[in-house]
Amino acid sequence: MREGQPKTSQIFQRNVPGTTDILLNKTVAIAGLGGLGSNVAVSLVRCGVGKLIVADHDVVELSNLNRQFYFLKDVGKKKTDAIAGYLKKINPELILDTHWIILNQTNVCDIFKEADLLIEAFDKAEEKAWLIETWCGCFADRPIIVASGLAGYGKTDLLRVERSGNIFICGDGKSDSSMGLNAARVAVVANMQANVAVEILISQELNQK
Repeated sequence: MREGQPKTSQIFQRNVPGTTDILLNKTVAIAGLGGLGSNVAVSLVRCGVGKLIVADHDVVELSNLNRQFYFLKDVGKKKTDAIAGYLKKINPELILDTHWIILNQTNVCDIFKEADLLIEAFDKAEEKAWLIETWCGCFADRPIIVASGLAGYGKTDLLRVERSGNIFICGDGKSDSSMGLNAARVAVVANMQANVAVEILISQELNQK
């Protein structure tokens, strides 16, 4: 750590008591760094997760700026590079493994093999489907947190978390992107995913004691 940088203990001194030491030793994977993934990554780092493995093959576009954690200066940059800079500014001691790559059924398990759980942050339903199937096939005992239904605006009361085994689904389960995407609603679902991840990681650790 460079001179003048804050210590991790100082950054997370307002965390829920007893959670920091647990989360600093956990690894979370994030598939996709768009409206969901970029915001999830920021929240998890602020919560104190010690290591992230992130993957995306896109570059930042102007149309991303209405909901994704990027800025005008990032347009044209790889999303993996852009988000890495912001995450390291939050916690310089974060261990970050980035992959600028198209994820598929043959590489996803190897890329994310060290993760305690996976955050699904894809845009298309068919991509979500194969990711869930592939992850559960490789790591049946590890949770995957997915998003379904985050488009439109308002209707916060319809957003919920449902569970099926080790699959956790956040959203309203109905709305699709044809309705348009609003930063506030996207961020709510992204933070639901992050909050579920934190809860799972802490619960797993406490249950082992």
